[in-house]
Amino acid sequence: MIPYQKRILKNGLTVVVNRDRSSKLAAVNILYKVGARNEDPDRTGFAHLFEHLMFRGTRDVPSFDLPVQMASGEDNAFTNNDYTNFYLTLPVDNLETALWLESDRMQGLWITPEKLETEKRVVIEEFRQRYLNQPYGDQTMLLRELAYSVHPYRWATIGRSTDHIEGATLKEVEHFYRTFYRPSNAVLAISADCDEEELFALAEKWFGALQDTPFTHSPLPQEPPQCAPRTKIVERDVPATTISIAYHMGDRLSKDFCTGDLVSDLLSGGDSSRLYQHLVKDERLFASVNGYISGDVDPGLFILTGQLLPTTTEEQAIEAFHRETAALKTIAPSDYELEKVKNKFEANTLFGELNVMNKAMNLCYYDFLGDLELVNREIDEYRAIDGERIFEFAERIFRPENSSTLTYRAR
Repeated sequence: MIPYQKRILKNGLTVVVNRDRSSKLAAVNILYKVGARNEDPDRTGFAHLFEHLMFRGTRDVPSFDLPVQMASGEDNAFTNNDYTNFYLTLPVDNLETALWLESDRMQGLWITPEKLETEKRVVIEEFRQRYLNQPYGDQTMLLRELAYSVHPYRWATIGRSTDHIEGATLKEVEHFYRTFYRPSNAVLAISADCDEEELFALAEKWFGALQDTPFTHSPLPQEPPQCAPRTKIVERDVPATTISIAYHMGDRLSKDFCTGDLVSDLLSGGDSSRLYQHLVKDERLFASVNGYISGDVDPGLFILTGQLLPTTTEEQAIEAFHRETAALKTIAPSDYELEKVKNKFEANTLFGELNVMNKAMNLCYYDFLGDLELVNREIDEYRAIDGERIFEFAERIFRPENSSTLTYRAR
């Protein structure tokens, strides 16, 4: 349970605070409602590029990291398809340092041609090293392109092509900054051993005077229902062939999310899971297997993937996955199976809430979803899942016409 209070400043900034009496550290998390899905299809990778640029300093604070280090703090950030997240932890006595720095770069970022070119080179090199020049590096990118036809989830956070970043102009980057980095497009969360009213007063002190420039976003194209199976085969210089099958499922606030997450644990949550026991240990078809959900805000994917052993044919591997998903439609999980995965989720959730940074980060994320109270209700949502819900989920999701199969073949 994370106790919290929430207010919205006059400029539209959402502020959520949590008094954490157990920690001597303070956590400041700020989430901007911009991710890869908000990009122009011909200029992808901007959200991730901007994560880098936000550490390049302002006119008043040329180095963002130096004041953080001098305040005995740590900072970092990440970007995904739905949002960009910046976070800091530091001693509670230095809390205002974090608020000063974040408010300063929310509107005072100083982007010069030199800084832009430097970060473009960094991001392009990251693209090449992690996605283009690494074994299996482009596998998830290819699967996204196969599963989605119109939704922006069809490209990864890094972007569709290095050309999009290489061709980014200063004018385009500044427009992206003005559009998305503003109070009403952000959620600020603070977790610290301070009175809640004091935390709200500090948020007002450092962010209240910032001006907001509302922007009307174009609605995102919604992915139409998939009506026929899709397949793609590529050949790469990799050690072994892998098979990945993606199924469309509901959005983050639908019942599909908790059910799909639990089903993925039933299938692949450790050495006692179904996929490992049946396909790795007993039948010896795969060297490794995994099942997971993409966790996106808009309707996402349930993904099965496995690395084939040399004696396994591609047809055998695909049939094995289909056999395991078909079993979920007829064979109810045992009480032991269900309790095991539910206990695992609850333990991970409660353990994560011991960390002051996780509290601030979760408060931002669940408010961004539009259901802040879910942060304290989600364990109950998982506990409510029974065999009937799993049957219904499997019957509706694991259909051939709802599948996209990528064969990543070793040459």
